[in-house]
Amino acid sequence: MISPSHKAGFVNIIGKPNVGKSTLMNILVGERLSIVSSKAQTTRHRILGLINTEEYQIVFSDTPGMLKPKYELHKSMMGFVHLTLEDADVIVFVTDLFESDEEIEEVIQKINASGAPILLVINKIDLAKEGQLEEVSAYWTSRIQAATVIPISALEQFNTERILQEIVERLPVHPPFYDKEELTDRPERFFASEIIREKIFTNYKKEIPYSTEVGIEDFHEEENLIRIRATIFVERDSQKGIVIGDKGKMLKKVGTEARADLEKFFGKKIFLETFVKVEQDWRKNKLVLKKFGYDPS
Repeated sequence: MISPSHKAGFVNIIGKPNVGKSTLMNILVGERLSIVSSKAQTTRHRILGLINTEEYQIVFSDTPGMLKPKYELHKSMMGFVHLTLEDADVIVFVTDLFESDEEIEEVIQKINASGAPILLVINKIDLAKEGQLEEVSAYWTSRIQAATVIPISALEQFNTERILQEIVERLPVHPPFYDKEELTDRPERFFASEIIREKIFTNYKKEIPYSTEVGIEDFHEEENLIRIRATIFVERDSQKGIVIGDKGKMLKKVGTEARADLEKFFGKKIFLETFVKVEQDWRKNKLVLKKFGYDPS
């Protein structure tokens, strides 16, 4: 029986690339739902993670980092960001000691005009020099109309509990939006592709990670085993050779690392096959982007 005072709401995590949004959401939700990498633009889709207790349900959305669009892909990613401002009950704006509002002034205006309470979270304070936190707080509070400022270290999980307390205080009274047993609205295939994509980000340099997309061609679950067939799409023939590597070594390394994480995530033995295909200039092609799921509408 759901209590009449039950709270529920959409909490949208927004910020520039690489400020620690995905790490923070994983800490808050307690599951590794968003892939985490030190490279910017790792999160390309809007991911929902749920926190359920008897008193409340928080629907978290981790968005792609805010950036100035250079490709059709970037426009689609920013579409996800703008969508999150429309349904937010609470906005968690994440920044760190080193970022400014350059290139995102327009988005900040929309955040301030959204009408939702804004929690200003300043990450990476474990790296702060004397007086730096005060300076950064002053800088951002002059730009963001924040309900409160929360300094944290997501890496050291310092002060992250306070974010939850501040969110719950501001949630509207509402029945749950999703089944209380759910952790996310994303299908299992989605997480399989994200885990493989994370390994591409950690194993390749320069443009390669940004030029790749992972498609799950087959996801077949048996009692103690999941069989996954994945295709890594690249934009050019030259990239295909780099992804495969000498005698297939690099592709094998990605597969081995991904399989270990997939087994941890799904709690079953994984049989993983990976292939590499060229999808010419996919980041600039609206139709192909739609096929890959980059369609925020």
